[in-house]
Amino acid sequence: MQSNIHHPDDNDAKEAKESSQLATALLAPNRLVGRRDAGRSTGILTKKNLRYKHTFRILATFVLICTFLQVVSLANAAPDGAQPATIHSTRNFAILHAAIYDAVNNIEPKFSPYLVRLRDVPRSASQIAAADQAAHDVLAFLYPAFQASLDTELQQDLAQIPDNERKAQGIAVGHAVAGQLLAARSADGANVIPPPYVPGSQPGDYQLTPPNFAAADFTQWPNVTPFALERADEFRPGPPPALTSALYTEVFNEVKSLGFINSTTRTAEQTEIGKFWNGNIQDFWNEIAQTAALAHHLNLEHTARLFALLNISLADTGIAFFDAKYTYNFWRPVTAVRLADTDGNPQTDPDPTWLPLGTKTAPDPSYPGAHSAISKAGATVLGFYFGNRFAFDVTSESLAGVTRHFTSFSAAAEEAGLSRIFAGQHFRTDHVAGKGLGGQVAESIDENILVPEE
Repeated sequence: MQSNIHHPDDNDAKEAKESSQLATALLAPNRLVGRRDAGRSTGILTKKNLRYKHTFRILATFVLICTFLQVVSLANAAPDGAQPATIHSTRNFAILHAAIYDAVNNIEPKFSPYLVRLRDVPRSASQIAAADQAAHDVLAFLYPAFQASLDTELQQDLAQIPDNERKAQGIAVGHAVAGQLLAARSADGANVIPPPYVPGSQPGDYQLTPPNFAAADFTQWPNVTPFALERADEFRPGPPPALTSALYTEVFNEVKSLGFINSTTRTAEQTEIGKFWNGNIQDFWNEIAQTAALAHHLNLEHTARLFALLNISLADTGIAFFDAKYTYNFWRPVTAVRLADTDGNPQTDPDPTWLPLGTKTAPDPSYPGAHSAISKAGATVLGFYFGNRFAFDVTSESLAGVTRHFTSFSAAAEEAGLSRIFAGQHFRTDHVAGKGLGGQVAESIDENILVPEE
């Protein structure tokens, strides 16, 4: 597959400069919108995220935090006007970046639109103003509690653009695109009350997990309308292994040994990896995309396209893996190990006190693995754009001060997936199925949307 990198020439110097600014700024809402807590996203914004404000100052619309915001405990419910914990952050990221992409692409239509094709858009319109306005409108709608701070940031940012017709035209484009995208997603099934989950009673059935026995989350997500896939089950993997199979015995004993909170077989590096990737995996992949976009000096149009492809792929991967999770309802390792005497497999021994590294388990069925699916989807999109080989560092909010280095996107994706075995969250079969699912979703999206205009 040919590279999708655009190398700016002398005639696009201005666009190249803008692209570097946008690449830096595009990640900001993604790192601010979610939280990292065993892969759960609540949409809560906290004062802890203020340190990103200085990093992503160019497009201030993307910075959602003002100094007056109080620290919100991760254990508290979302404040009034914020997205509830039942909304998965990948949806918000996809809406945001689709709006930025369509706003920019309507002014300079190099690619097919995601959704919105406006009539008679002047090429003279400011793409930066359009991107700013579209991002502001989406974020203000999704996070109304922060309307005032978003308004202030937008005005400060627009003030840096000359006050002329081009600016006004760009603002109008951003308004129009954001409005149409938000309207299109208004009845996508994300905002319904999640149906209660009733655990099964047979061996292998997902059970609420100790020590906190949190309720199963995102139970409505299999029915959310995909952004690009035809159906949530379009690439649904086959079922997990039978409990009496040799394969299940192998993966059971692996996670029982490596994932135990007090494991003596897990190496120090495996422990670091298990802790490092804990949290919202989509945040990591937006950070990696930012690093790659800056290193390759993408221009504005290509940066917007990259982040739209990435976040639409991650959103649809999320819908697809929740479809599979709540189809197979497979138990987590902590349940499997504690109840191994019920699984009919003489090669699996129970340990009624077993807990995973980190103690708690993500509150949804085990198969397929979310980290593995999201990471493979992210690596697939970035490989599509840049090729797989790329040297980069990744940081983690879950393990402050630690940096992991990689020489390819696929290597990072593989480590992120395996981290969940080391953390006692998943069986290796979850990892393999997740990789297959995420890769198929992203390949389908890369090949079929936001394609170059002929």
